[in-house]
Amino acid sequence: MVRKAGILMPISSLPSPCGIGTLGEDAYRFASFLAAGGQSLWQVLPLGPTSYGDSPYQSFSSFAGNPYFIDLDLLAKDGLLEPEEYRNLDWGSDSERVDYGTLYVTRYPVLHKACARLLAQDRPDFAAFCEEQKDWLEDYALFMALKGEHNGLSWFQWPEELRLRRPDALDRARTRLSGEVAFWKAVQYLFFGQWRALKKYANGLGLSILGDLPIYVAGDSADVWSNPDQFQLDETGLPTEVAGCPPDGFSADGQLWGNPLFDWEAMKEDGYAWWLRRISFQFQLYDTLRIDHFRGFDSYYAIPYGDTTARNGKWKPGPGIAFFKAVNRALGKKDIIAEDLGFLTPSVRKLLKDSGYPGMKVLEFAFDSRDAESDYMPHRYPTHCVVYTGTHDNDTIMGWMASAPKKDVSYAKAYLRLSKREGYHWGMMRSAWASPADLAVMQFQDLLGLGSEARMNIPSTLGNNWQWRALPGAFDETLSKRLYREMRVYQRLPKAPKTRKSKQ
Repeated sequence: MVRKAGILMPISSLPSPCGIGTLGEDAYRFASFLAAGGQSLWQVLPLGPTSYGDSPYQSFSSFAGNPYFIDLDLLAKDGLLEPEEYRNLDWGSDSERVDYGTLYVTRYPVLHKACARLLAQDRPDFAAFCEEQKDWLEDYALFMALKGEHNGLSWFQWPEELRLRRPDALDRARTRLSGEVAFWKAVQYLFFGQWRALKKYANGLGLSILGDLPIYVAGDSADVWSNPDQFQLDETGLPTEVAGCPPDGFSADGQLWGNPLFDWEAMKEDGYAWWLRRISFQFQLYDTLRIDHFRGFDSYYAIPYGDTTARNGKWKPGPGIAFFKAVNRALGKKDIIAEDLGFLTPSVRKLLKDSGYPGMKVLEFAFDSRDAESDYMPHRYPTHCVVYTGTHDNDTIMGWMASAPKKDVSYAKAYLRLSKREGYHWGMMRSAWASPADLAVMQFQDLLGLGSEARMNIPSTLGNNWQWRALPGAFDETLSKRLYREMRVYQRLPKAPKTRKSKQ
């Protein structure tokens, strides 16, 4: 594999005047910045619509796109909005943070205006989109319309006839809520039109898009509501056990994620059909896919539903290599990265090896004074891996330098030869680029040398996550030139495309 480099930059973190990053002008500007900086790849976080807690890893759907990412200026250019209908609205007071509460109140009335105009037109491409995506779109649109009718309540709290999807009740709901169902379909049409155009532009610059697929889906999602036979639910539709991870040195109670668990036996019986649809769909959105919590395919931690901590959970066997063989048979060999972070058992290591996927290394993990033989030390890397200085769940480099144990920081400075004059962030990034790893991915916050105020997420906490945004002007030429020089030094520049000689 050719040595490559990329930048992790969530769509939500792009600059924009409307409260959150979108698929508009600044997304195109960022793609151009990456290409000028010698990057091969743009990594984004999951693109789905977020729910309570604002996490992209807890989405209403594995298939739908986030309505907040739809660019309103592009809708105006398409004749679906007037500039005065959105430019002077309250989108939040801090241009460096997403205010999700304000966004929720402000964005949907604007999208209703745009979608009303869209639905009043005769657009064959809209009808074609609905037909093409009906496998998931019909249930998702009805699910969202029903959530609206029930004031946002989780589907677990809906009337039994809707919760258990009795056909006559669903038919009545489709008729009763036909306008809202059409609205949610129109929203998805707008999102996917803008996303596909952006991806085409990025690919044209030589950039691949790396997406992120959470292993689990949110309980309050169209996925679980419309596919209850694929999950461990009781006869009332409630989970019997939920996902999480056990107590460890970092958390005495473990982590209680709360996601419903898959019924792997039922999935095996139908050839993992739901998963195959899910993964196939992701490769319509992305060129490369990072599968989150890879170890959950080897064994998963099951916590009794209703528990308030993860202490009483038990490990149970996952589908193992049979699952990935099914993926390869159905979809062919795909470009997949395994998120294999954390404590790895021999069986997880074997699963990773047997799958053939590259795993991940995180430099911030390398200097833990409790682990002198860490596999995260750069001199221990295989070439077949992806190195990060930190992921979206880690602090920024400068935040880590300020908050990590002094012994760890001192060791990092000595091992990496970090210099305050150069900037600790540049020194750590250079070490990642210099490593044997085939692919090196940096957070954009680290290019800017930002501290903990720019951290994207602190796992197992609610509030103040997923909010950081870059300021206008962040994608400047000086920074892209410096980035390009580093790519040239560490031989991570993209290969120049082959050109045909023109006939004379």
